[in-house]
Amino acid sequence: MDKKDIAALRRQLKTDTDLLKINDLFTVYIMKETSEPFHYQHQTFDMLEEEQQELFMQNFKKLLSGQLDEKLFELKFKRDTEEPTQLLLHKSLLSNDTEEWTEQMLQMTEKIMHEQAYEKDIVITFVKGEYLKTTQPSAETEDSDRDTMLSSQFMLCSINQTEPPEREIQFDYVEKTFKYKVDVDPVIDLKKPLGGFLFPAITEGVGDVNKVLYSAGKPNEPDTYFMEEVLEGEKTMTAKEDKAVFEEVMKDVVGDRLAPSTLASVYEDINYTLEDKESAEPPKLDYKDIGNFLNKNGQEVEEEKVKAAFHKVTDEESYELKASSILPKYNSKSIKINTKVANISISPQDLPHVKQVNRDGKRYIMIEVEEDAEIDGFKMLPEDFE
Repeated sequence: MDKKDIAALRRQLKTDTDLLKINDLFTVYIMKETSEPFHYQHQTFDMLEEEQQELFMQNFKKLLSGQLDEKLFELKFKRDTEEPTQLLLHKSLLSNDTEEWTEQMLQMTEKIMHEQAYEKDIVITFVKGEYLKTTQPSAETEDSDRDTMLSSQFMLCSINQTEPPEREIQFDYVEKTFKYKVDVDPVIDLKKPLGGFLFPAITEGVGDVNKVLYSAGKPNEPDTYFMEEVLEGEKTMTAKEDKAVFEEVMKDVVGDRLAPSTLASVYEDINYTLEDKESAEPPKLDYKDIGNFLNKNGQEVEEEKVKAAFHKVTDEESYELKASSILPKYNSKSIKINTKVANISISPQDLPHVKQVNRDGKRYIMIEVEEDAEIDGFKMLPEDFE
């Protein structure tokens, strides 16, 4: 799934659409003391009050929010595991028997809670539904895009913690008195899911049962145990980790000093790789690609040196970096230039207009501009650089 697929699905997570329908909802309450189900309940989603449906929809939207490889991670399932999670999820997706499905979700709950401990009671929610994706009509026909639909069965799982009820003072209109409200029932926090997943991953309206979309509670803080042991997904790196690997490899190969124009050219080549992708898989870069980018931009580095740097930083010579993870947002001011005097934000494509120059024993940041710069509403007066 890419960000467009996720955004398209999120847009349909609402109660007034005919392109997404949730059929079943199964909730399991887990006590923190035992990490075992205290209560579970199956409901038909349509039978819930509209306000309840809205709360769940907003929770699922929140679950599927965030950037890929930061908060959302598309995982390939491992092969040859003893009790495959993929098989359990696939069977439950195909099941039309409510009792069988709830039993399978209890098995999934057991997997989730195995060797896991939470600070508070939690609620695990499973839903099963159908997602319809309209396709673009052919230019040769006048058919509506609703004439061709792609259907995908899906499951969502959301893990939410509970909070103690707030203590309140209420006014009783009938008795005309103030009352202290005492409520002992815990409240399910549907605004901040701790994590969860979507199965299968859906690309352009087509489900891929060989992949699952994992959602972390916070950006760049995925639960590796959940990803690799519960979902049994292949090991993956966050965008932040990939970016750190790229920076360390570059420093090991060319040193910690680099002309902005060189870095801009490398970023331009990476951006071209992203735009020119032919495969549905996100483009990845290995030591050969990084070496080629550097040599193309005048650095003259040996391939073996880049290979050794990859091994030094990652313990793997064949490690591959996701291109999207190491490229700053190309059309926004995503690069920060930090100094004691000022912090400057600039886009990758404008880096060639920035230079650090030395004059009379002092260092200056020089930025080429096409118009007068403004400061506090005043246009800056040009001065000769002497």
